[in-house]
Amino acid sequence: MSKYYTAKRGKYLYTPKAKEPFKVSRSKMELFVECPKCFYLDRRLGIARPPGFPFSLNSAVDALLKKEFDILRAAGEPHPLMKKYGIDAVPARHDKLNEWRDTFKGVQYLHAPTNLLLTGAIDDLWQAPSGEYIVVDYKSTSKNAAIDSLDEDWHGSYKRQLEVYQWLIRKNGYEVGKRGYFVYCNGRTDTEKFDGRLEFVITIIAHDGKDDWVEGLVWDIHRCLNSDAIPEAADDCDYCAYREAVAGEARHI
Repeated sequence: MSKYYTAKRGKYLYTPKAKEPFKVSRSKMELFVECPKCFYLDRRLGIARPPGFPFSLNSAVDALLKKEFDILRAAGEPHPLMKKYGIDAVPARHDKLNEWRDTFKGVQYLHAPTNLLLTGAIDDLWQAPSGEYIVVDYKSTSKNAAIDSLDEDWHGSYKRQLEVYQWLIRKNGYEVGKRGYFVYCNGRTDTEKFDGRLEFVITIIAHDGKDDWVEGLVWDIHRCLNSDAIPEAADDCDYCAYREAVAGEARHI
């Protein structure tokens, strides 16, 4: 079977009563929110969803934004976009920033009662004059309409992402402001020609996070992982609907 659909027993799969902490990334937390069954099949049984295509352009935009904000971080100056949107802050100088940005490390917090090690890799961290840290996430896409709000149903995952980051940093003992920001890059398609350049309209969208739901989610994940019963699929899970349809067809062969 393809390596994408199975995982080796050990640190990648959950074993009840194991002494070692079990890592649950922010993306796996979101997977549980999307569909507990898919999460269980992935983290307990080693049957992952098929992988999506890599968003190489999005990764390139993220990398360039980090370089741009890091130049101003070193200078202790705000980005012009921060001035434009009236954000009284500067890119934060923090000795753990590179670690917190690292996909394989990220911000980590051991939830002792469940022995789950929660992790999440942030994009950026700003700091207000009060000393509070501000969590920032980069997003990029290309659509005709201006992007100045996050009011679509699927934007809920973006907001949860930011709130998990806020929760993780708070759990590490830092003061984090309620308000976080999305730096949203929208690729333009209305230019006369390409000329090997992709231009973006960049907006900053504020979000006042609430992380009081995260603790309950951690406990829900723990109960799910320790159950011997596969949970029900989410009503709107396309992956589970596909699996069920294929299984139904196979019975007729």
